[in-house]
Amino acid sequence: MESFGQVLLYLIIALVVIVGIVAVIRAVRIVPQSVALVVERLGRYSKTLDPGLHVLVPFVDRVRAGVDLREQVVSFPPQPVITSDNLVVEIDTVIYFQVTDAKSAVYEIANYITAIEQLTVTTLRNVIGSMDLEQTLTSRDQINGQLRGVLDEATGRWGIRVNRVELKSIEPPPSIQGAMEQQMRAERDRRAAILTAEGIKQSAILTAEGEKQSAILTAEGAAQSQILRAEGESRAILQVFEAIHRGDADSKLLAYQYLQMLPKIAEGTSNTTWVIPTEFTAALGSIAKGFGGVPGTPGIPTPPSGDEQPGAPRTAVLDRPLLQDPGEALAEAQRQAEAAVADATSAGTRSGEPFDPRTERGQRPGGDSTPPPPVPPAPPAG
Repeated sequence: MESFGQVLLYLIIALVVIVGIVAVIRAVRIVPQSVALVVERLGRYSKTLDPGLHVLVPFVDRVRAGVDLREQVVSFPPQPVITSDNLVVEIDTVIYFQVTDAKSAVYEIANYITAIEQLTVTTLRNVIGSMDLEQTLTSRDQINGQLRGVLDEATGRWGIRVNRVELKSIEPPPSIQGAMEQQMRAERDRRAAILTAEGIKQSAILTAEGEKQSAILTAEGAAQSQILRAEGESRAILQVFEAIHRGDADSKLLAYQYLQMLPKIAEGTSNTTWVIPTEFTAALGSIAKGFGGVPGTPGIPTPPSGDEQPGAPRTAVLDRPLLQDPGEALAEAQRQAEAAVADATSAGTRSGEPFDPRTERGQRPGGDSTPPPPVPPAPPAG
C-alpha cells in the first residue's frame, strides 16, 4: 500500500510540473515584428499584442488570431466584364493593401481577402460598364483611380487600407483583336504613305531649288562671260583703231582689207545670192581711188570716146594725180557709206519695212528690183 501511495504521489507531482510548464509556455508570448496578436480573456476581446515579449494569464487569456501588418499583394483571376458597346472583355486585377487595425480586421469581417475580391469585381463592372472598348483600353489610370477610391472607402471600416489597384491585362474577344490589328496595320500604312509623300515633296522642293540656283548661276556666268567678251572685243577694236590711226594707213590698205572681208559676208549654206546695195558702190569708188583710179568707177574721169581704139583697154585721164591723200579718201568713203545707210533706213521707214541687203534679187521694200552695178575689181599693184 505504501508503494502504491508513493507512485500515486509521484504521478501527481509530475502532472503538476507538466501543467506548470505548459502554463508558463502559454503565459509567455514573443510577438515578431510586423505581426499583431489579438488576445481574448474569457471569450471577450482583451488587447492587441505589439511586437515584443508579453505575459498572459494562463488558462484565462487566449490568442484569437495573428494578423500580418505588412503590405500584401493579391492577384485575382480574370473576370468577364461587359462594356457599354456590348463587348465582353477579360480583365485581371492586382490589389495592394495593408492591415492597419488588427482588431477590426478580425472582428469586422470574416474573410477580408474574399471580401476585397468580390468588391473589386462588382466595382470593376460598374466602372467598365460606362465605357466603350476604346476608352477601356486607353483609360487604365482612370479605372485604377476609381477602383482604389471605392475599395479604400469600403475597406476602411475593416481596418484595411488599399494602396494601389492595377489592371493586369485587358483581353478583348479574338474577333475584336483581329479588327484592331487590321486597323493598326492600316494606320501604320497611312503614316508610312504620308512620310513617303513628305519625303518626295521635300526631295522635289530641294531638286527645284537646286535647279533654280544652278540656272541662276549659269545665267550669271553667261552674263559675266558675255560682258567680259564684249569688253575684250571693245578693247581689241579700240587697240586696232588706235593702231591704224597711229600707223596712218593709206586707202590701199583699207581697200584691200575691205575686199578680204567681202567673201566672209557671203559665207553660209543658206546664202545662195550675194547682193551688195548700190549705195555702197560710191564708197567703193572712193576706196578704189587709193589704187590710182579704175575706169568706170564713179568720180574717176575716162578719156573721150573719139580717142578710143577698137579693142584697146580704157585708161584714166592722167591730167591729175592718180593717188589722192589717204586721209581724204578715207573720210570721203566714210561720208558716202553713212549717206548710203541713211538712204536705206529712210527708204525702209517710208515703206514700213527695214531694208535688207540680202533680199532675193536685191529688191528694196519700195519694189525697185533694179540690180546693183557689179563690184569693180581691185587694181593691179604698182
